[in-house]
Amino acid sequence: MPLSTQGLVLDANSPIDFQLHTVFSDGVWTPEGLLDHAKAADFGLIAITDHDRVDTVADLQTLAAAKGMPVLVAAELSTRWKGQSVDVLCFGYDPAAPHLRQVSTKLWDMQNANITQAFARMRSKGYTIIKDLLEEDEVEQAKMLAGILALPSARQPHELAKLLAKLGFEGDEPALWQAMQEVGVRFEGNEIAPVVEAVHADGGVCLIAHPGRGVYYPIFDPPMLDELRAEVPIDGFEAYYPLHKPEQTAMYIEYAAKHDLLVSAGSDSHGNNRDPIAYPAHYARKLLERVGVTVR
Repeated sequence: MPLSTQGLVLDANSPIDFQLHTVFSDGVWTPEGLLDHAKAADFGLIAITDHDRVDTVADLQTLAAAKGMPVLVAAELSTRWKGQSVDVLCFGYDPAAPHLRQVSTKLWDMQNANITQAFARMRSKGYTIIKDLLEEDEVEQAKMLAGILALPSARQPHELAKLLAKLGFEGDEPALWQAMQEVGVRFEGNEIAPVVEAVHADGGVCLIAHPGRGVYYPIFDPPMLDELRAEVPIDGFEAYYPLHKPEQTAMYIEYAAKHDLLVSAGSDSHGNNRDPIAYPAHYARKLLERVGVTVR
């Protein structure tokens, strides 16, 4: 497959953004709308990192060629490390290789199984939090579940929460997500080691996404990074991220330089929370050169 990045040469200050999400996962951007926005804003290169979607590369590359807006082959894979959620950004892998496809298919199957089980629990009699919100007939309930399972895995828990709200769940958003946890809903993830192995087998590199974000994710400091790297051959991390504090960004850059690791820069734009950020290409020079893009 001809890639839109083939022979690409970027100026050191050419704008890039290497974490963007579309309707192919849990974003609001359409791929067409996102590429039009990036081109109008004079981005030199973007990466669409839809969660656990390695099956959309061909369509995105075809669209990138038609729009004249280079798009780096990429995806954000959902993983777990020591029982915690750790997102991994994968760049530059061979779209025709099988290993990442197998990993993402496994994740989709896991999420489908989780949502199916949670939906059954919601329907069970006497469940104290959900009560009798689901009283539709069996056919209608099957349609509801099938509609959710047809969605990208990253959207499924959100759509189940929307269904509960639509059916009249009483309570604020924290109470709603507490109810979701009560019925066993979770955002599934593969163990990180086989994901990294698959990325490397398919010729790509893998970086920890937003390592200093926190909230639902661990906040990586140097000792934690040392521990992770002792277990998994991670290639680097997303040092430039809008929710990182300046001292965190500086620490990640210093750590990467010390250990000869790659650095990426991404806005995490989903289209409804923030626009893409124009990071200069030289922020991710080493990463770009690793995936075959020249920075002058």
